[in-house]
Amino acid sequence: RSLVVVHFWAPWAPQCVQMNEVMEALAKEHMQVTFVKLEAEAVPEVSEKYEISSVPTFLFFKNSQKVDRLDGAHAPELTKKVQRHASSTSISAASNDVAKEDLAVRLKKLINAAPCMLFMKGSPKEPRCGFSKQMVEILNKHGISFSSFDIFSDEEVRQGLKTYSNWPTYPQLYVAGELIGGLDIIKELEASGELDTVCPKACKLEDRLKTLINKAPVMLFMKGNKQVAKCGFSKQIIEIMNNTGIDYETFDILEDEEVRQGLKTYSNWPTYPQLYVKGELVGGLDIVKELKENGELLPALKGEN
Repeated sequence: RSLVVVHFWAPWAPQCVQMNEVMEALAKEHMQVTFVKLEAEAVPEVSEKYEISSVPTFLFFKNSQKVDRLDGAHAPELTKKVQRHASSTSISAASNDVAKEDLAVRLKKLINAAPCMLFMKGSPKEPRCGFSKQMVEILNKHGISFSSFDIFSDEEVRQGLKTYSNWPTYPQLYVAGELIGGLDIIKELEASGELDTVCPKACKLEDRLKTLINKAPVMLFMKGNKQVAKCGFSKQIIEIMNNTGIDYETFDILEDEEVRQGLKTYSNWPTYPQLYVKGELVGGLDIVKELKENGELLPALKGEN
């Protein structure tokens, strides 16, 4: 029932040797966790089964089930994952059902995060498999506007989406929340000339940002959302906003890297959260705090000053 961490490594890769040292240190700290080293090239059938395409890769097992994955030499992330899984207790069947339901809600939200969503290995700038690279090249060639999600960054999404969409491989392309398919399907659509009618054309980022900023009279761009803030500053601003009684909408900048980077330049404001009223930037947490202390926040949110 304890946690087992398997390191797929190669003796010729210096980053693997470095991560072995990290693993040894973690083993001393977490005596209840079993750490295993597997030379990836010496066990090709195992590497293939678990889609080990680069080293180092770490797989996490509990009760003989794979529960997580980490690709690459990220010592802080490995430490975090080991701590999280080592401390988490086995969940009951009832809470497992809730977890499944929560995952389905999360997957639906991710799929609908943009009109055209690509779930891939890596990012458009740095694809981490040949199929994902080809997919990005085709979409860019046709000037298609899309957002992406790196399935290597979240093992729960990676496994859950296969079941949710009944599509066993990546990349996966969704338009308006509906699965279009993988690379083969996209190639077929390109060959038949249907790709341009199926996928939305890229609108300028500036136009997209203007649309988002004006989506509601009061728009908050933050890390997370109203229900779950994902940084301390976002949490504080949500608490202040909720106490005003003013209706507002949020946009989670963690789910769209293009918006996250683009809005900093567009608004000339380098940090998040960012609050907009009627399409105009009010500011970040410090400004909102000042307005609150001066009694000016409510009029500002109503667009009175």
